[in-house]
Amino acid sequence: MLKTTLAALAFVAMMPLTAAAHGPTRQKVVQTIEINAPAEKVWAAVGNFQDMSWHPAVAKTAGSGGNETGAKRTLTLKSGGTIEEALTVYKADTKLFSYEITAVDVKTLPVNNYSSSIRVTSEGGKSTVEWKAAFYRGFVNNDPPPELSDEAAVAAVSGIVKTGLDALKAKIESGG
Repeated sequence: MLKTTLAALAFVAMMPLTAAAHGPTRQKVVQTIEINAPAEKVWAAVGNFQDMSWHPAVAKTAGSGGNETGAKRTLTLKSGGTIEEALTVYKADTKLFSYEITAVDVKTLPVNNYSSSIRVTSEGGKSTVEWKAAFYRGFVNNDPPPELSDEAAVAAVSGIVKTGLDALKAKIESGG
């Protein structure tokens, strides 16, 4: 009985150590925006994986494979960094595509193992665009520096998504 009690106490005493040693957790960002335009018009602007000119942070998009699963693109950012991505799902009939980052310097975007999807849905004569992203922070070990922390990763991705959605709305609603 004493051995069982001691073993249980030792296990309970070590639980905080195991919780701190598990490493980073997957972070998520989900944002939506309503656009005063039909879904077909919004999809025409956002639905081409090879064209991200609607996002103000992107200076140039170059790629191959069109909108076929496995297609590649490289985003050259106005800040000077690049992000390489691959298309994982493309469903024009439901106005959805998903992609993942295959290469990025954490100084450009402080994330690892990033995947994302963009969906356009119809709301009468209006549309809703939903952009979901899931990722790990830029520093995959314990005790990250502030610029590679969960908070830094969430802030960076949230900023990219919000800026992109706001710009898409402005472009479409202004007739651009």
